[in-house]
Amino acid sequence: MSELPTITLDRLQVGKDALIAEIRGDRKLTRQLLGLGIRVGSRIRIMQQRGKGVVVACDGNRVALGATIAHRLYTRPAGEAGSTQ
Repeated sequence: MSELPTITLDRLQVGKDALIAEIRGDRKLTRQLLGLGIRVGSRIRIMQQRGKGVVVACDGNRVALGATIAHRLYTRPAGEAGSTQ
């Protein structure tokens, strides 16, 4: 079975659910995101788009992410079947 394609967070549509597949940034960025509750494997929902930035819901929290950060987060679709996160 082939892996699903990834798409950057800033390209997802409002209302879509996704899983964080990869963070393309340094250790500092990874720690900042971890402090916000966002890590590889997190399930997020796009709540609002603000220019290239986004507001996401993750584990009951809403987080606003700027364009630079949103472009460094790669996601996969969160399918209804088989997804437990």
